[in-house]
Amino acid sequence: MSLTPQNRIFPTEKGFLSIFDQIIIMLKVGILGGGQLGRMLLQAAANYPVETFVLENDENCPAAHLCHHFVKGDIRNFDDVYNFGKGLQALTIEIESVNDEALEKLEAEGVKVYPKPSALRTIKNKITQKKYYTEHGIPTAEYLVTDNLDGVRSRVDFLPAVHKIGTGGYDGKGVQIIRHKDDIEKGFDAPGVLEKMINVDKEIAQIIAVGAKGETAIYPPVDMVFDARLNLLDYQISPADLLQGLLWKVEAISVRVVKELKSPGIFAVELFVTKQGEVYVNETAPRVHNSGHHTIEANYSSQFDMLWRVILGYPLGNTEAILPGAIVNLVGAEGCNGEAHYEGLDEVLQMDNVFVHIYGKKDTKAGRKMGHVTIISREKQDLVYKAHKIKNTLKVISKEKAAELAAAAAAAAKAESQV
Repeated sequence: MSLTPQNRIFPTEKGFLSIFDQIIIMLKVGILGGGQLGRMLLQAAANYPVETFVLENDENCPAAHLCHHFVKGDIRNFDDVYNFGKGLQALTIEIESVNDEALEKLEAEGVKVYPKPSALRTIKNKITQKKYYTEHGIPTAEYLVTDNLDGVRSRVDFLPAVHKIGTGGYDGKGVQIIRHKDDIEKGFDAPGVLEKMINVDKEIAQIIAVGAKGETAIYPPVDMVFDARLNLLDYQISPADLLQGLLWKVEAISVRVVKELKSPGIFAVELFVTKQGEVYVNETAPRVHNSGHHTIEANYSSQFDMLWRVILGYPLGNTEAILPGAIVNLVGAEGCNGEAHYEGLDEVLQMDNVFVHIYGKKDTKAGRKMGHVTIISREKQDLVYKAHKIKNTLKVISKEKAAELAAAAAAAAKAESQV
């Protein structure tokens, strides 16, 4: 498709501009949230004609120093979001817990929102998200809607199951496995869904970009390996090891999920695959996602680059892999709270085809996402080996803990020298 003023137009204060005008005039784009996803989105923005704005409560957040304009405010507050967005031409999110009512008003007033507020409203609540799947014939685990913990207590017959809080869950929080009656009190005394537990063989993430006219670009799916204790992505490998028929099924179901939302943007669909070859949708994120971080180095167009293309109305990028990739999440170690120290960083930085991303968060705490490491290689065995080596080498601890370890090592060395 040729890029003509007729098929590539953008709203501005002076009317609609073509792609050629847009190269000269910077599009004012706001990001709701200033965490690591916003940070990586801003890093990709440097390649495009955009003037960036970030709304976030924390003035020291990872994205604060990379945007053109930082605005302190609450992304969950109507007035803060509305006042932030009303002078902009487009908005996007890095987390679902934003004020969608303000986004709806802004959209009605002509601000482009990615994803559309209607899609965000469907997805941000686990209850409406699950109902969306069943209403559109999308395979998902059998579930019950629970108003509170009594709703779980009354359905012991439904166990083993997974209880998910309706709103507010993020980064492994808001999810509890309830295998038997004794686990019920681990559930949430708030509206949520109780999902029948599936015997999972693989957990797959499928990222899909949707353009303004509904065109799609599909990334190679990834195998996800989770930390069972934190319920966080531990490491992943792309492309996923799937038979061709199963790959087609994963892609077809994922495309169905995003198409029915009728919204441009980037979507990450998480799926369960059983040994029998059944595929079930677990959850969907209407934004750039942890499972796509490897695309920065491993794919021709990263998920962050792709979202800017969607926002700007440019052609969708090439999702093909340059090389197979893996990522390892860097999370705060247990028992370490305080200013962050990256133990083993020097050793990891000397490894070939390894790319370290540190998010710039000053303080660490147990389970906090502090960075990730991407590995690229032609050989899957090399990816797995390096992923495990990095996981066992690079630790995010506190500076206080690092000082303790250094003192203990020095004392041990001194004692050995005196033997």
